[in-house]
Amino acid sequence: MDPRQRPYRSVLYIPGSKERALDKARSLPVDAIIFDLEDAVAADEKDNARETLKAALAQGGYGARVKIVRINGLDTPWGRADAEAVREMDADVVLLPKVGSAADVDALAAITGDLPIWAMMETPRGMLNAAQIAAHPLLTGFVMGTNDLAKELQTRFRADRLPMMTSLGLCLLAAKAEGLIAIDGVYNAFKDDEGLAAECAQGRDMGFDGKTLIHPAQVDIANAAFAPSEAEIDLARRQIAAFAEVEASGQGVAVVDGKIVENLHVATAREILAKAEAILALQAG
Repeated sequence: MDPRQRPYRSVLYIPGSKERALDKARSLPVDAIIFDLEDAVAADEKDNARETLKAALAQGGYGARVKIVRINGLDTPWGRADAEAVREMDADVVLLPKVGSAADVDALAAITGDLPIWAMMETPRGMLNAAQIAAHPLLTGFVMGTNDLAKELQTRFRADRLPMMTSLGLCLLAAKAEGLIAIDGVYNAFKDDEGLAAECAQGRDMGFDGKTLIHPAQVDIANAAFAPSEAEIDLARRQIAAFAEVEASGQGVAVVDGKIVENLHVATAREILAKAEAILALQAG
């Protein structure tokens, strides 16, 4: 499946050191998993986590879920060993934290070879350099690290995330310009379904492909928010049909629900249907 067409609605963080969590993730209805060797693993467990995760990935059972491994930064005592280990793991992507420039991606690529790289975008420098980072030839995705970013920006929490909008927007622009996957940051209050749903809807409206999650209880809400709705699917089908009919007759302009339908609307409609089909294919698999 084309990386840009496959769903990334739900991207769940799983500690790389917890065998029980690694096993449970095999049965969760998530589109992708971030196997975390960084924040979710204590310093004295880093080496063990690396081996535990390697064994879990070798065992397999994760199906069509995209397997992403977040390593420690290369400026830490564990980063290089993580990168060398991931190169030998059954992973689809390596995720680098606190990326500040394209040079950071170069340093990782020198270790991991041609393995696709995602960047955690979570520092002011990263925001300012988002375009050059996104243009790196091995980079295929951005993950917003909104907790670290809020700390660095010294922002206050607001439900509308207004203090984050410049940063989120810069990264989205860079990601869309280069055709990258763009995943929104986490929602910390994992028991607040209403708040999560609102933030997912905001992220979807902005153009994010999905949401990073910290708890399995958040999966269903993210999956629903970032999937085409039945109304969107119905409208897409009607737009395609109306445009085809007018094009065949060579007369007039296609109109659906009182709105003109042009080529760009048909292209968007086809993307919606393709995404809906890809979700069904994942669920069937």
